[in-house]
Amino acid sequence: MSKPANKSSKTKRWSARVTKHSNALDLRPKVFRSSNPRQVALSLKRSAERSKRRKGTPYQSAMSMLNFYINRAGKNLPKKQKRVLAKAKDELRDVFGRN
Repeated sequence: MSKPANKSSKTKRWSARVTKHSNALDLRPKVFRSSNPRQVALSLKRSAERSKRRKGTPYQSAMSMLNFYINRAGKNLPKKQKRVLAKAKDELRDVFGRN
């Protein structure tokens, strides 16, 4: 039997649950909505360094969460916010000293 074309909001928003309840990082609420890429990067760095549950390095965990959010938000992410988050990647490299 095939599944209905409409997905419930529960299955549609699994990525929001991952972002909110990540097993690797405890993120500050609305961290990805900031208009300042440096603030996003510093918040991710702080979360990654404080986490005791991450599997990789703090840099890997922070960059992975940022990429995950960008990829999962997809076409629903405004262009302005996409630019902010793309710049946040560069800032993240900078705050971790990975230029």
